Amino acid sequence: MNPSDLYESLRETVLAALAQIIPDLPAEIAARVEITPTKDTAHGDMATNAAMVSAKAARQPPGKIAATLAQRLTGGPAIATAEAAGPGFVNLRLHPGTFRALLPTILAAGESYGDSTAGAGTKINVEYVSANPTGPMHIGHCRGAVVGDALANLLHKAGYTVTKEYYINDAGAQVAALAWAAYWRYLQAIGSPMTEDAFAAAVPGGLQYKGEYLIAVGEALQAEFGPALATPDKTIAPAGLWLDTVKDRTIAAMMAEIRQDLRLLGVQQDIYSSERSLVASGAADTVIAGLEADGLIYEGVLEPPKGKTPDDWEPRPQTLFRSTQFGDDVDRPLRKSDGSNTYFANDIAYHADKIARGYDVLIDVLGADHGGYVPRMKAAVKAVSGGRVAFEAVLCQIVHIVKGGQPVRMSKRAGTYVTLRDLLDEVGKDAVRFAMLTRNADAQMEFDLDKVLATTRENPVFYVQYAHARCRSVLRAAADMFPDRPSTDLALASVATDSLDGDAELAVIRRLAQWPRIVQAAALAREPHRIAFFLYDLAADFHMLWNRGKDDTTLRFLQPDQPHQTLARLALVAATAIVIRSGLTVMGVTPVEEMR
Repeated sequence: MNPSDLYESLRETVLAALAQIIPDLPAEIAARVEITPTKDTAHGDMATNAAMVSAKAARQPPGKIAATLAQRLTGGPAIATAEAAGPGFVNLRLHPGTFRALLPTILAAGESYGDSTAGAGTKINVEYVSANPTGPMHIGHCRGAVVGDALANLLHKAGYTVTKEYYINDAGAQVAALAWAAYWRYLQAIGSPMTEDAFAAAVPGGLQYKGEYLIAVGEALQAEFGPALATPDKTIAPAGLWLDTVKDRTIAAMMAEIRQDLRLLGVQQDIYSSERSLVASGAADTVIAGLEADGLIYEGVLEPPKGKTPDDWEPRPQTLFRSTQFGDDVDRPLRKSDGSNTYFANDIAYHADKIARGYDVLIDVLGADHGGYVPRMKAAVKAVSGGRVAFEAVLCQIVHIVKGGQPVRMSKRAGTYVTLRDLLDEVGKDAVRFAMLTRNADAQMEFDLDKVLATTRENPVFYVQYAHARCRSVLRAAADMFPDRPSTDLALASVATDSLDGDAELAVIRRLAQWPRIVQAAALAREPHRIAFFLYDLAADFHMLWNRGKDDTTLRFLQPDQPHQTLARLALVAATAIVIRSGLTVMGVTPVEEMR
């Protein structure tokens, strides 16, 4: 049995025994056979559903198959006992040596332990953050950034070929409004006599962005152009003389800030794509022409929104995409009645560009308010790719920041919201990233600033980091105590581990055995938060093992007069540290060597 993939090896053993009972079991039934850890180790270490899923095909009661299967599995090289249970489960208790055999594998593999081939090199594009470059990153962006980055890391570990991408929404009305706001800061920098109210009255749509972050942009414009972008009396010049210039400089400045924020968060995408460049290239017109050639475009009139007729709604002909042919609930407009393209048309063009780059799966990490966007985008990707490329979305719910039990609502610098930089300054990258992954992305969460700074088990990042630091402190002390003994992970892979027979020691090894399965399952489900849950449980198992030595010195890891037992325990400690580091690396959290 290959200990590096214990669950799959046990599954093969179960399938071999099942084939003796049901020789002609269909492959599709065999594929449903699973091995899972039991919730209560009093019932065994693992359980299988083999009897339940095969009963109908075998035309036998699941209980009868389970009883026969248990007899065939008991007493094998890996399985000590097997017992039929419940409506058709078989509980398996493994030989302790089966678990112990895993330690040399972990120590030899290092942090590559848990790597999976499930992805089989499938090319996946994960697009995340993609915030409008209209201001600093805020908390809403933060959750999507962490979830997207951790998901990309997880998929890479699971054997996918992954590209991380950011789509810069640098076209449209919001960017124009940003340029006007930056121009106001420019006028201030050159000493304009205009008041803010007078300027706002002259701006199309009013002055929308008032945060202090644009002051530096205005000063940079003044340093580069002097008063040349204004009238001689330092008031508003015709927009055609300055708007594109100010827009270019402002977008560049905002993206530089955003990239810096992301770097501080530990995020760095591989590709940054520009919506404005895409629009300028005529890509949207090209993709509309392609859909038209496929008979998927027509001129039509949409019905009003379901359940209501807005006061400003009027029936008008539009260029529509037949998205209902691909699972959407309504056809979607690609051109407005004035002939201009819709935002959706631009978005199809962007995803068509990603398809042309050869990806097999496109994953967009979006805010929960984009839920209605998903069916139309799935339809578009299916249509444009001819069904070759899959589109998936991970929706991130809102995050509420609290401190002292009270909500934290705004930042002076941003003007209306808490910036990512504020949060990082307050608690640090690792706490932010770990905390953002302690709930499923589609669940709302409360980010408690006090809790993530606490040095208790209620703070998951501290609890897991502390487990790793304890592992490292034991290994450092061992190197001093036994200078002539094996000390590296690879050297510890060759030590005898038969003395690891205590319940707490075996509990840790059982948890380590789950790591490859957790990686694969989390990647397939697109749920990186499962890594945080696993690490917390592993840390709890290790802390329990550590605490035994407080009352009984013979249970401490380092025993000067018991070198063989000490080396076995060091192998367990080193393997635990490896798996914690592996998990934290997926999460983008730095493993610490010691706690201060």
